[in-house]
Amino acid sequence: MNIDIIDAAMSHSKEDGYIGRVEFSVEHQAHPYEITLHSKNAKEWMYSLNFARESGPEKDILLLEEQLEEDDELFDRLVEAAKSRLVQE
Repeated sequence: MNIDIIDAAMSHSKEDGYIGRVEFSVEHQAHPYEITLHSKNAKEWMYSLNFARESGPEKDILLLEEQLEEDDELFDRLVEAAKSRLVQE
């Protein structure tokens, strides 16, 4: 699955841990996505996936969620994109 990173950000504080956001597009899909990432230790990540600007077909987001669960490289690429923009608080 080919993705293009549109924007990324991450912050860290002792209270909240790591909080990141990546906006990205998926090849052959019309609507961009935004994944929000959270981790206390920068090793185990929780995430929330949404359409970035406007809703698209539910089947597209379900397919992408499945892909994120199965493809560690894809998920790691999104995490690394956010971590590359890390700002310490």
